[in-house]
Amino acid sequence: MSGPEDASGLPSELGAFDLLMHRGEANPRTRSGIMALEILDTGPDFDLLQTRFDNASRKVLRLRQKVVMPTLPTGPARWVVDPDFNLDFHVRRVRVPEPGTLREVLDLAEVMLQSPLDISRPLWTATLVEGLEGGKAATMLHLSHAITDGVGAATMFAAIYDLERNPPAKPDPPMPVPQDVTPNELMREGINQLPGVIAGGIADAVSAGLGLLGRMVSSPGSAVFGAIDYARSGRRMVRPAAESSPLLRGRSLSTRTEAIDMRLGDLHRAARAAEGSINDAYLAGLCAALRLYHEALGVPINSLPMAVPVNLRAEADPAGGNRFAGVNLAAPVGVADPVLRIQKIRKQMIQRREEAAIDMIGAIAPVLALLPDAALQAVSGSVIASDVQASNVPNYPGDTYIAGAKVLRQYGIGPLPGVAMMVVLISRGGYATVTARYDRAAVAHPELFAQCLRRGFDEVLALAGDPRPRVVPASFPDHPEESQPVNGSVAHS
Repeated sequence: MSGPEDASGLPSELGAFDLLMHRGEANPRTRSGIMALEILDTGPDFDLLQTRFDNASRKVLRLRQKVVMPTLPTGPARWVVDPDFNLDFHVRRVRVPEPGTLREVLDLAEVMLQSPLDISRPLWTATLVEGLEGGKAATMLHLSHAITDGVGAATMFAAIYDLERNPPAKPDPPMPVPQDVTPNELMREGINQLPGVIAGGIADAVSAGLGLLGRMVSSPGSAVFGAIDYARSGRRMVRPAAESSPLLRGRSLSTRTEAIDMRLGDLHRAARAAEGSINDAYLAGLCAALRLYHEALGVPINSLPMAVPVNLRAEADPAGGNRFAGVNLAAPVGVADPVLRIQKIRKQMIQRREEAAIDMIGAIAPVLALLPDAALQAVSGSVIASDVQASNVPNYPGDTYIAGAKVLRQYGIGPLPGVAMMVVLISRGGYATVTARYDRAAVAHPELFAQCLRRGFDEVLALAGDPRPRVVPASFPDHPEESQPVNGSVAHS
Protein backbone atom coordinates (compact mmCIF):
# COMPACT_ATOMS: atom_id res chain seq x y z
CA MET A 1 0.00 0.00 0.00
CA SER A 2 1.50 3.31 -1.07
CA GLY A 3 1.07 6.92 -0.06
CA PRO A 4 2.06 9.07 2.90
CA GLU A 5 1.41 7.80 6.42
CA ASP A 6 -0.69 9.38 9.16
CA ALA A 7 0.40 9.94 12.76
CA SER A 8 -0.31 6.32 13.74
CA GLY A 9 1.84 4.90 10.94
CA LEU A 10 -1.05 3.92 8.66
CA PRO A 11 -1.10 4.95 4.98
CA SER A 12 -3.43 7.91 4.37
CA GLU A 13 -4.40 6.68 0.89
CA LEU A 14 -6.66 3.68 0.37
CA GLY A 15 -4.91 0.78 -1.27
CA ALA A 16 -6.70 -0.81 -4.21
CA PHE A 17 -7.78 -3.90 -2.25
CA ASP A 18 -9.17 -1.79 0.61
CA LEU A 19 -10.97 0.44 -1.88
CA LEU A 20 -12.69 -2.61 -3.37
CA MET A 21 -13.88 -3.56 0.12
CA HIS A 22 -15.14 -0.03 0.70
CA ARG A 23 -17.04 0.11 -2.58
CA GLY A 24 -18.73 -3.18 -1.79
CA GLU A 25 -20.46 -1.66 1.25
CA ALA A 26 -23.21 -0.17 -0.94
CA ASN A 27 -24.34 -3.55 -2.31
CA PRO A 28 -25.96 -6.12 0.02
CA ARG A 29 -24.36 -8.96 -1.98
CA THR A 30 -20.83 -7.59 -1.68
CA ARG A 31 -21.01 -5.97 1.76
CA SER A 32 -17.78 -6.71 3.62
CA GLY A 33 -18.65 -6.02 7.25
CA ILE A 34 -17.01 -8.28 9.84
CA MET A 35 -18.04 -8.65 13.46
CA ALA A 36 -16.45 -9.72 16.73
CA LEU A 37 -19.20 -10.85 19.11
CA GLU A 38 -17.98 -11.11 22.71
CA ILE A 39 -19.82 -12.64 25.67
CA LEU A 40 -19.05 -10.91 28.99
CA ASP A 41 -19.56 -12.32 32.49
CA THR A 42 -21.28 -9.12 33.65
CA GLY A 43 -22.39 -5.77 32.35
CA PRO A 44 -19.38 -3.45 31.93
CA ASP A 45 -19.26 0.17 33.05
CA PHE A 46 -20.64 1.87 29.93
CA ASP A 47 -18.89 5.20 30.52
CA LEU A 48 -15.60 3.36 30.92
CA LEU A 49 -16.37 1.29 27.82
CA GLN A 50 -16.83 4.46 25.80
CA THR A 51 -13.59 5.85 27.20
CA ARG A 52 -11.70 2.72 26.14
CA PHE A 53 -12.89 3.03 22.56
CA ASP A 54 -12.28 6.77 22.58
CA ASN A 55 -8.68 6.24 23.70
CA ALA A 56 -8.19 3.48 21.13
CA SER A 57 -9.39 5.83 18.38
CA ARG A 58 -6.81 8.40 19.48
CA LYS A 59 -3.99 5.86 19.21
CA VAL A 60 -5.14 4.14 16.01
CA LEU A 61 -6.38 6.95 13.81
CA ARG A 62 -8.16 4.60 11.43
CA LEU A 63 -10.93 4.42 14.05
CA ARG A 64 -11.40 8.20 13.80
CA GLN A 65 -10.99 8.44 10.06
CA LYS A 66 -13.58 8.39 7.33
CA VAL A 67 -13.03 7.75 3.63
CA VAL A 68 -13.16 10.74 1.29
CA MET A 69 -13.50 9.88 -2.41
CA PRO A 70 -12.54 12.47 -5.04
CA THR A 71 -15.53 13.77 -7.02
CA LEU A 72 -13.87 12.45 -10.17
CA PRO A 73 -11.28 9.63 -10.07
CA THR A 74 -8.29 11.91 -10.61
CA GLY A 75 -6.46 10.50 -7.60
CA PRO A 76 -6.73 7.97 -4.76
CA ALA A 77 -9.36 8.02 -2.04
CA ARG A 78 -8.03 9.10 1.33
CA TRP A 79 -8.49 8.39 5.01
CA VAL A 80 -9.02 11.69 6.90
CA VAL A 81 -9.67 12.37 10.58
CA ASP A 82 -13.42 13.03 10.80
CA PRO A 83 -14.05 16.60 12.03
CA ASP A 84 -17.56 15.51 13.08
CA PHE A 85 -16.48 12.38 14.98
CA ASN A 86 -19.24 11.48 17.47
CA LEU A 87 -18.35 8.78 19.99
CA ASP A 88 -22.02 8.33 20.97
CA PHE A 89 -22.79 7.25 17.42
CA HIS A 90 -20.04 4.65 17.34
CA VAL A 91 -20.36 3.20 20.87
CA ARG A 92 -23.99 2.38 21.69
CA ARG A 93 -26.03 0.28 24.07
CA VAL A 94 -29.23 -1.70 23.65
CA ARG A 95 -31.24 -3.83 26.07
CA VAL A 96 -33.10 -6.98 25.08
CA PRO A 97 -36.10 -8.30 27.06
CA GLU A 98 -34.74 -10.29 30.01
CA PRO A 99 -33.58 -12.98 30.12
CA GLY A 100 -32.01 -12.56 26.69
CA THR A 101 -30.48 -15.61 25.01
CA LEU A 102 -27.45 -16.00 22.80
CA ARG A 103 -29.77 -16.91 19.93
CA GLU A 104 -31.33 -13.46 20.24
CA VAL A 105 -27.89 -11.84 20.22
CA LEU A 106 -26.87 -13.79 17.09
CA ASP A 107 -30.08 -12.74 15.34
CA LEU A 108 -29.45 -9.13 16.34
CA ALA A 109 -25.94 -9.41 14.91
CA GLU A 110 -27.43 -10.64 11.62
CA VAL A 111 -29.61 -7.54 11.33
CA MET A 112 -26.59 -5.34 11.97
CA LEU A 113 -24.38 -7.13 9.43
CA GLN A 114 -27.11 -6.95 6.79
CA SER A 115 -27.35 -3.17 7.30
CA PRO A 116 -24.85 -0.88 5.57
CA LEU A 117 -22.31 1.07 7.57
CA ASP A 118 -22.55 4.86 7.26
CA ILE A 119 -19.78 5.61 4.75
CA SER A 120 -19.84 9.31 5.67
CA ARG A 121 -18.37 8.38 9.08
CA PRO A 122 -15.57 6.15 10.40
CA LEU A 123 -16.51 2.62 9.37
CA TRP A 124 -17.17 0.88 12.69
CA THR A 125 -19.61 0.62 15.59
CA ALA A 126 -19.47 -1.10 19.00
CA THR A 127 -22.80 -2.07 20.57
CA LEU A 128 -23.24 -3.20 24.18
CA VAL A 129 -26.13 -5.66 24.58
CA GLU A 130 -27.61 -5.79 28.08
CA GLY A 131 -30.42 -7.81 29.67
CA LEU A 132 -28.93 -11.22 28.96
CA GLU A 133 -29.62 -14.22 31.16
CA GLY A 134 -27.49 -14.72 34.24
CA GLY A 135 -26.57 -11.02 34.39
CA LYS A 136 -24.27 -11.39 31.39
CA ALA A 137 -23.74 -8.93 28.54
CA ALA A 138 -22.36 -8.92 25.02
CA THR A 139 -20.48 -6.53 22.77
CA MET A 140 -20.82 -6.49 18.99
CA LEU A 141 -17.90 -4.81 17.23
CA HIS A 142 -18.91 -4.23 13.61
CA LEU A 143 -16.35 -2.84 11.18
CA SER A 144 -15.76 -2.64 7.47
CA HIS A 145 -13.19 -4.91 5.86
CA ALA A 146 -11.82 -1.72 4.26
CA ILE A 147 -10.33 -0.86 7.68
CA THR A 148 -8.48 -4.12 8.26
CA ASP A 149 -8.73 -7.92 8.22
CA GLY A 150 -9.34 -10.23 11.18
CA VAL A 151 -5.69 -10.53 12.19
CA GLY A 152 -5.18 -6.77 11.90
CA ALA A 153 -8.29 -6.12 14.00
CA ALA A 154 -6.85 -8.14 16.89
CA THR A 155 -3.87 -5.77 16.95
CA MET A 156 -5.90 -2.63 16.31
CA PHE A 157 -8.28 -3.16 19.24
CA ALA A 158 -5.83 -4.65 21.74
CA ALA A 159 -5.72 -1.35 23.63
CA ILE A 160 -9.33 -1.65 24.82
CA TYR A 161 -8.60 -4.80 26.90
CA ASP A 162 -7.02 -5.29 30.30
CA LEU A 163 -5.33 -8.30 31.90
CA GLU A 164 -7.15 -7.73 35.20
CA ARG A 165 -10.69 -6.70 36.08
CA ASN A 166 -9.89 -3.36 37.70
CA PRO A 167 -6.50 -2.09 36.51
CA PRO A 168 -5.07 1.29 37.49
CA ALA A 169 -6.19 4.24 35.38
CA LYS A 170 -4.02 5.38 32.46
CA PRO A 171 -3.66 8.89 31.04
CA ASP A 172 -5.73 9.72 27.98
CA PRO A 173 -3.80 9.91 24.68
CA PRO A 174 -3.78 13.29 22.92
CA MET A 175 -6.73 14.25 20.73
CA PRO A 176 -6.10 13.85 16.96
CA VAL A 177 -6.27 16.95 14.78
CA PRO A 178 -9.43 16.92 12.59
CA GLN A 179 -9.04 17.15 8.82
CA ASP A 180 -11.73 18.96 6.82
CA VAL A 181 -11.08 17.57 3.32
CA THR A 182 -13.81 17.59 0.66
CA PRO A 183 -14.23 15.38 -2.43
CA ASN A 184 -13.78 18.43 -4.69
CA GLU A 185 -10.49 19.30 -2.98
CA LEU A 186 -9.20 15.77 -3.57
CA MET A 187 -10.27 15.97 -7.20
CA ARG A 188 -8.46 19.30 -7.76
CA GLU A 189 -5.37 18.01 -5.96
CA GLY A 190 -5.36 14.98 -8.22
CA ILE A 191 -5.66 17.16 -11.35
CA ASN A 192 -2.76 19.34 -10.20
CA GLN A 193 -0.58 16.29 -9.58
CA LEU A 194 -1.60 14.46 -12.74
CA PRO A 195 1.37 15.53 -14.94
CA GLY A 196 3.85 14.33 -12.32
CA VAL A 197 1.94 11.10 -11.79
CA ILE A 198 1.91 10.38 -15.52
CA ALA A 199 5.62 11.18 -15.83
CA GLY A 200 6.41 9.01 -12.82
CA GLY A 201 4.32 6.18 -14.23
CA ILE A 202 6.11 6.37 -17.58
CA ALA A 203 9.49 6.37 -15.83
CA ASP A 204 8.50 3.36 -13.70
CA ALA A 205 7.25 1.52 -16.78
CA VAL A 206 10.46 2.24 -18.70
CA SER A 207 12.56 1.14 -15.72
CA ALA A 208 10.56 -2.05 -15.33
CA GLY A 209 10.81 -2.73 -19.06
CA LEU A 210 14.57 -2.24 -19.10
CA GLY A 211 14.90 -4.50 -16.08
CA LEU A 212 12.81 -7.20 -17.77
CA LEU A 213 14.81 -6.79 -20.99
CA GLY A 214 18.07 -7.15 -19.05
CA ARG A 215 16.85 -10.33 -17.38
CA MET A 216 15.74 -11.76 -20.72
CA VAL A 217 19.08 -10.95 -22.33
CA SER A 218 21.07 -12.48 -19.49
CA SER A 219 18.73 -15.43 -19.01
CA PRO A 220 16.03 -15.50 -21.69
CA GLY A 221 14.75 -18.94 -20.87
CA SER A 222 14.23 -18.35 -17.15
CA ALA A 223 12.41 -15.03 -17.70
CA VAL A 224 9.98 -16.52 -20.20
CA PHE A 225 9.39 -19.65 -18.16
CA GLY A 226 8.97 -17.54 -15.02
CA ALA A 227 6.17 -15.58 -16.68
CA ILE A 228 4.55 -18.78 -17.92
CA ASP A 229 4.77 -20.37 -14.47
CA TYR A 230 3.18 -17.30 -12.88
CA ALA A 231 0.33 -17.37 -15.41
CA ARG A 232 -0.28 -21.06 -14.74
CA SER A 233 -0.15 -20.43 -11.00
CA GLY A 234 -2.67 -17.60 -11.37
CA ARG A 235 -5.02 -19.88 -13.25
CA ARG A 236 -4.82 -22.47 -10.47
CA MET A 237 -5.52 -19.78 -7.87
CA VAL A 238 -8.79 -18.58 -9.43
CA ARG A 239 -10.31 -21.63 -11.08
CA PRO A 240 -12.71 -23.82 -9.05
CA ALA A 241 -10.87 -26.55 -7.20
CA ALA A 242 -13.92 -28.83 -7.29
CA GLU A 243 -17.49 -28.94 -8.56
CA SER A 244 -20.00 -26.91 -6.60
CA SER A 245 -22.35 -28.73 -4.26
CA PRO A 246 -25.87 -29.10 -5.68
CA LEU A 247 -27.26 -28.34 -2.21
CA LEU A 248 -25.38 -25.06 -1.70
CA ARG A 249 -26.15 -23.22 -4.95
CA GLY A 250 -29.05 -21.09 -3.77
CA ARG A 251 -28.44 -17.40 -3.03
CA SER A 252 -30.63 -14.83 -1.30
CA LEU A 253 -30.39 -11.88 1.08
CA SER A 254 -31.52 -13.94 4.09
CA THR A 255 -28.79 -15.26 6.41
CA ARG A 256 -28.42 -17.10 9.70
CA THR A 257 -25.53 -17.76 12.09
CA GLU A 258 -24.76 -20.93 14.05
CA ALA A 259 -21.89 -21.31 16.52
CA ILE A 260 -20.21 -23.99 18.65
CA ASP A 261 -17.63 -24.01 21.46
CA MET A 262 -14.80 -26.38 22.33
CA ARG A 263 -11.59 -26.42 24.34
CA LEU A 264 -8.66 -25.19 22.29
CA GLY A 265 -6.46 -27.87 23.90
CA ASP A 266 -8.78 -30.62 22.60
CA LEU A 267 -8.52 -29.30 19.06
CA HIS A 268 -4.74 -28.99 19.39
CA ARG A 269 -4.35 -32.59 20.62
CA ALA A 270 -6.57 -33.90 17.83
CA ALA A 271 -4.45 -32.04 15.27
CA ARG A 272 -1.21 -33.47 16.68
CA ALA A 273 -2.66 -37.00 16.67
CA ALA A 274 -3.06 -36.69 12.89
CA GLU A 275 0.26 -34.84 12.40
CA GLY A 276 -1.55 -31.68 11.35
CA SER A 277 -2.02 -28.13 12.56
CA ILE A 278 -4.96 -26.59 14.38
CA ASN A 279 -6.04 -25.09 11.07
CA ASP A 280 -5.97 -28.51 9.40
CA ALA A 281 -8.09 -30.03 12.19
CA TYR A 282 -10.52 -27.10 12.01
CA LEU A 283 -11.02 -27.52 8.27
CA ALA A 284 -11.37 -31.28 8.73
CA GLY A 285 -14.14 -30.73 11.29
CA LEU A 286 -15.93 -28.39 8.90
CA CYS A 287 -15.61 -30.94 6.09
CA ALA A 288 -17.11 -33.61 8.37
CA ALA A 289 -20.06 -31.33 9.17
CA LEU A 290 -20.68 -30.74 5.46
CA ARG A 291 -20.41 -34.47 4.72
CA LEU A 292 -22.96 -35.33 7.41
CA TYR A 293 -25.33 -32.63 6.19
CA HIS A 294 -25.17 -33.82 2.57
CA GLU A 295 -25.56 -37.47 3.55
CA ALA A 296 -28.56 -36.70 5.76
CA LEU A 297 -30.29 -35.07 2.77
CA GLY A 298 -29.43 -37.94 0.44
CA VAL A 299 -26.89 -36.01 -1.66
CA PRO A 300 -23.43 -37.41 -0.79
CA ILE A 301 -20.49 -35.67 -2.48
CA ASN A 302 -16.75 -36.30 -2.60
CA SER A 303 -15.54 -32.70 -2.50
CA LEU A 304 -16.59 -29.08 -2.84
CA PRO A 305 -14.73 -25.81 -3.53
CA MET A 306 -13.58 -24.07 -0.34
CA ALA A 307 -11.65 -20.81 -0.10
CA VAL A 308 -9.26 -20.34 2.82
CA PRO A 309 -7.67 -16.93 3.55
CA VAL A 310 -3.91 -17.08 4.15
CA ASN A 311 -2.40 -14.39 6.34
CA LEU A 312 0.32 -12.40 4.55
CA ARG A 313 0.79 -9.86 7.35
CA ALA A 314 4.40 -9.40 8.44
CA GLU A 315 5.26 -8.48 12.00
CA ALA A 316 6.29 -4.98 10.93
CA ASP A 317 3.09 -4.30 8.97
CA PRO A 318 0.65 -1.75 10.43
CA ALA A 319 -2.65 -3.01 11.83
CA GLY A 320 -4.71 -1.28 9.16
CA GLY A 321 -5.43 -2.58 5.68
CA ASN A 322 -5.86 -6.09 4.35
CA ARG A 323 -2.91 -8.47 4.18
CA PHE A 324 -4.30 -11.81 3.12
CA ALA A 325 -4.74 -13.97 0.04
CA GLY A 326 -7.36 -16.62 -0.63
CA VAL A 327 -6.42 -20.14 -1.67
CA ASN A 328 -8.85 -22.60 -3.24
CA LEU A 329 -9.13 -26.14 -1.90
CA ALA A 330 -10.97 -29.19 -3.13
CA ALA A 331 -12.31 -29.77 0.36
CA PRO A 332 -12.28 -33.57 0.97
CA VAL A 333 -15.82 -33.69 2.28
CA GLY A 334 -16.37 -37.33 1.31
CA VAL A 335 -13.35 -38.68 3.22
CA ALA A 336 -14.78 -40.39 6.30
CA ASP A 337 -11.47 -41.09 8.06
CA PRO A 338 -10.60 -37.90 10.01
CA VAL A 339 -6.85 -38.64 9.98
CA LEU A 340 -6.76 -39.06 6.22
CA ARG A 341 -8.96 -35.98 5.84
CA ILE A 342 -6.54 -33.86 7.89
CA GLN A 343 -3.59 -35.12 5.87
CA LYS A 344 -5.30 -34.37 2.55
CA ILE A 345 -6.13 -30.85 3.72
CA ARG A 346 -2.59 -30.28 4.94
CA LYS A 347 -1.10 -31.39 1.62
CA GLN A 348 -3.34 -29.02 -0.33
CA MET A 349 -2.66 -26.09 2.01
CA ILE A 350 1.11 -26.55 1.69
CA GLN A 351 0.85 -26.69 -2.11
CA ARG A 352 -1.35 -23.59 -2.30
CA ARG A 353 0.86 -21.57 0.04
CA GLU A 354 3.79 -22.18 -2.32
CA GLU A 355 1.98 -20.87 -5.41
CA ALA A 356 3.86 -18.05 -7.15
CA ALA A 357 0.58 -16.18 -7.75
CA ILE A 358 -0.83 -16.60 -4.25
CA ASP A 359 -1.56 -12.85 -4.06
CA MET A 360 -2.88 -12.56 -7.61
CA ILE A 361 -6.12 -10.85 -6.53
CA GLY A 362 -4.07 -8.23 -4.72
CA ALA A 363 -1.96 -7.79 -7.85
CA ILE A 364 -4.98 -7.13 -10.09
CA ALA A 365 -6.88 -5.08 -7.48
CA PRO A 366 -5.65 -1.75 -8.98
CA VAL A 367 -7.27 -2.71 -12.28
CA LEU A 368 -10.48 -3.93 -10.65
CA ALA A 369 -10.74 -0.71 -8.67
CA LEU A 370 -11.08 1.25 -11.94
CA LEU A 371 -14.20 -0.66 -13.02
CA PRO A 372 -17.67 0.85 -12.59
CA ASP A 373 -19.86 -0.75 -9.92
CA ALA A 374 -21.91 -2.93 -12.29
CA ALA A 375 -18.82 -4.31 -14.01
CA LEU A 376 -17.04 -4.82 -10.70
CA GLN A 377 -19.95 -6.85 -9.35
CA ALA A 378 -19.98 -9.03 -12.48
CA VAL A 379 -16.23 -9.64 -12.29
CA SER A 380 -16.41 -10.41 -8.56
CA GLY A 381 -19.09 -12.99 -9.23
CA SER A 382 -16.85 -14.77 -11.73
CA VAL A 383 -13.75 -14.64 -9.50
CA ILE A 384 -15.49 -16.12 -6.44
CA ALA A 385 -15.71 -19.81 -7.29
CA SER A 386 -16.21 -21.42 -3.88
CA ASP A 387 -19.17 -22.73 -1.91
CA VAL A 388 -17.58 -22.08 1.47
CA GLN A 389 -15.01 -19.70 2.89
CA ALA A 390 -13.25 -20.73 6.09
CA SER A 391 -11.14 -18.28 8.09
CA ASN A 392 -8.94 -18.81 11.14
CA VAL A 393 -8.16 -15.88 13.47
CA PRO A 394 -5.96 -16.61 16.52
CA ASN A 395 -6.58 -14.07 19.24
CA TYR A 396 -5.47 -13.28 22.80
CA PRO A 397 -4.29 -16.48 24.58
CA GLY A 398 -5.01 -15.47 28.19
CA ASP A 399 -7.92 -13.97 30.14
CA THR A 400 -8.93 -10.46 29.08
CA TYR A 401 -11.26 -7.87 30.56
CA ILE A 402 -13.01 -4.82 29.22
CA ALA A 403 -14.42 -2.01 31.38
CA GLY A 404 -14.61 -4.29 34.44
CA ALA A 405 -16.14 -7.33 32.67
CA LYS A 406 -14.40 -10.56 31.74
CA VAL A 407 -14.54 -11.78 28.14
CA LEU A 408 -15.81 -15.37 28.27
CA ARG A 409 -16.09 -16.18 24.54
CA GLN A 410 -15.58 -14.48 21.21
CA TYR A 411 -17.37 -15.43 17.99
CA GLY A 412 -16.23 -14.19 14.58
CA ILE A 413 -19.02 -13.45 12.09
CA GLY A 414 -17.83 -12.76 8.57
CA PRO A 415 -19.34 -11.49 5.32
CA LEU A 416 -20.88 -13.64 2.58
CA PRO A 417 -19.24 -12.38 -0.64
CA GLY A 418 -21.28 -14.51 -3.01
CA VAL A 419 -20.61 -17.78 -1.16
CA ALA A 420 -23.07 -20.07 0.56
CA MET A 421 -21.27 -20.05 3.89
CA MET A 422 -18.57 -18.15 5.79
CA VAL A 423 -17.04 -20.01 8.73
CA VAL A 424 -14.67 -18.43 11.26
CA LEU A 425 -12.52 -20.12 13.91
CA ILE A 426 -11.57 -17.88 16.85
CA SER A 427 -9.18 -19.08 19.55
CA ARG A 428 -9.17 -17.02 22.72
CA GLY A 429 -8.65 -17.59 26.41
CA GLY A 430 -8.22 -21.37 26.09
CA TYR A 431 -11.37 -21.89 23.99
CA ALA A 432 -12.04 -22.30 20.28
CA THR A 433 -15.29 -21.13 18.76
CA VAL A 434 -16.52 -21.96 15.27
CA THR A 435 -19.13 -19.62 13.82
CA ALA A 436 -20.89 -20.48 10.56
CA ARG A 437 -22.87 -17.77 8.83
CA TYR A 438 -24.80 -19.08 5.85
CA ASP A 439 -27.26 -18.13 3.16
CA ARG A 440 -30.68 -19.56 4.03
CA ALA A 441 -31.32 -20.33 0.37
CA ALA A 442 -28.26 -22.60 0.37
CA VAL A 443 -28.67 -24.18 3.82
CA ALA A 444 -32.40 -24.77 4.08
CA HIS A 445 -32.39 -27.01 7.18
CA PRO A 446 -30.91 -24.99 10.07
CA GLU A 447 -31.58 -27.49 12.86
CA LEU A 448 -30.03 -30.33 10.88
CA PHE A 449 -27.00 -28.23 10.00
CA ALA A 450 -26.50 -27.24 13.66
CA GLN A 451 -26.52 -30.91 14.64
CA CYS A 452 -24.08 -31.83 11.85
CA LEU A 453 -21.75 -29.00 12.87
CA ARG A 454 -21.45 -30.40 16.41
CA ARG A 455 -21.11 -34.02 15.25
CA GLY A 456 -18.52 -33.13 12.62
CA PHE A 457 -16.19 -31.47 15.10
CA ASP A 458 -16.76 -34.18 17.72
CA GLU A 459 -15.59 -36.64 15.06
CA VAL A 460 -12.28 -34.78 14.81
CA LEU A 461 -11.88 -34.14 18.56
CA ALA A 462 -12.21 -37.90 19.18
CA LEU A 463 -8.68 -38.18 17.74
CA ALA A 464 -7.45 -36.69 21.01
CA GLY A 465 -8.27 -40.02 22.71
CA ASP A 466 -11.64 -39.30 24.32
CA PRO A 467 -14.65 -40.42 22.22
CA ARG A 468 -17.19 -38.54 24.38
CA PRO A 469 -18.87 -35.53 22.71
CA ARG A 470 -17.02 -32.37 23.72
CA VAL A 471 -18.46 -29.82 21.30
CA VAL A 472 -21.36 -27.79 22.67
CA PRO A 473 -23.70 -25.30 21.02
CA ALA A 474 -22.66 -21.72 21.67
CA SER A 475 -24.25 -20.60 24.93
CA PHE A 476 -23.59 -18.54 28.02
CA PRO A 477 -21.03 -20.44 30.18
CA ASP A 478 -22.39 -21.39 33.60
CA HIS A 479 -19.00 -21.30 35.33
CA PRO A 480 -16.91 -18.56 33.73
CA GLU A 481 -14.07 -18.84 36.24
CA GLU A 482 -13.38 -22.41 35.04
CA SER A 483 -11.69 -21.03 31.93
CA GLN A 484 -8.29 -22.63 31.41
CA PRO A 485 -6.24 -20.29 29.21
CA VAL A 486 -3.24 -21.70 27.44
CA ASN A 487 0.26 -20.56 28.34
CA GLY A 488 1.29 -18.48 25.36
CA SER A 489 -0.02 -18.76 21.85
CA VAL A 490 -0.47 -21.91 19.79
CA ALA A 491 0.74 -22.06 16.20
CA HIS A 492 -2.09 -22.04 13.67
CA SER A 493 -0.24 -22.57 10.40
